[in-house]
Amino acid sequence: MMPINARNIYFHELIGLKIKILQYTDPNLIGVEGIVVDETLKTLIIEKPDGKKIRVFKENGVFEFKLPHGEKVIIKGIDIIGRPWDRLKRVLTAKW
Repeated sequence: MMPINARNIYFHELIGLKIKILQYTDPNLIGVEGIVVDETLKTLIIEKPDGKKIRVFKENGVFEFKLPHGEKVIIKGIDIIGRPWDRLKRVLTAKW
């Protein structure tokens, strides 16, 4: 598998990445940081430093992901709706 980077993050698992919520429909969640511990079709589950887990809807936010090599990537949640393999299929289908 290719190392994750800013260009291919859309097709990778997001589990294990550090995340920060930059914009969200619930202003109380803006600025929340943690690690993505699970991903579903429409949600991300984030474990905060205090051990509490929260579920956020992808489409309701803008997120900053920190990649393993330190690069930070800002992504609109609407762009990562779907499971990684579904996101890849969408792009491949659009190119053909």
